[in-house]
Amino acid sequence: MTTTLITGSNKGLGHETARRLIAAGHTVWMGARDATLGQKAADTLGGKFVQLDVTSDSSVAEAAKTIAAAGGLDVLINNAGIAGPMSPAEELTSADALNVYGTNVVSIVRLTNAFLPVLRASTAPTIVNVSSGLGSFDSVHDPERIESQVIAPLYTSSKSAVTMLTVQYAKAFPEMRINAADPGYTATDLNGNNGTQTVQEGTDAIFDLATRGGTGPTGTFIDRSGLAPF
Repeated sequence: MTTTLITGSNKGLGHETARRLIAAGHTVWMGARDATLGQKAADTLGGKFVQLDVTSDSSVAEAAKTIAAAGGLDVLINNAGIAGPMSPAEELTSADALNVYGTNVVSIVRLTNAFLPVLRASTAPTIVNVSSGLGSFDSVHDPERIESQVIAPLYTSSKSAVTMLTVQYAKAFPEMRINAADPGYTATDLNGNNGTQTVQEGTDAIFDLATRGGTGPTGTFIDRSGLAPF
């Protein structure tokens, strides 16, 4: 049986990914910073709750210890992320940048580092990083794509960093399958539920990458239609 950890899984894309993977037979650890909300979500879906603040070294280390002791991990899904302030570019501050990058980018380094020993014990170690088409240089320059209409310097650049981290980690750890997923414009709290896709549609690429059983390419960036532009 495949064991999976999803960060930020008490709502939105993380919650729907947990639901789908549990239905597919995975044992799913549902990570959330808020213990009350996280435990409720896990109880609702039949997952296992682990308290996890992706911005905290000690919290992540404790989660890794808990999951390793319970039998290990096969799939790590780095889903937790924030949009940050939707302020005009001239009003964004260094503190805003540190907050967005700390949650969206540095957390992936933190989680990857903490869970490497656990994943290396798996026969099919897999990491799925939830990125975004908003971080794609190609997409934001394409006037026919919705990504080209968005000006959000911190969030978009953080997702560019997530995709590049994915590629670099895939090169560094070729024994693992490490890929990034673009959910697409999905209705979640992150965009005020204004997205045009359902959460199920938004999790198609994540679900695909998480259920390949350690096979297939590594270092790729996909959406629900297949390979996505970098």
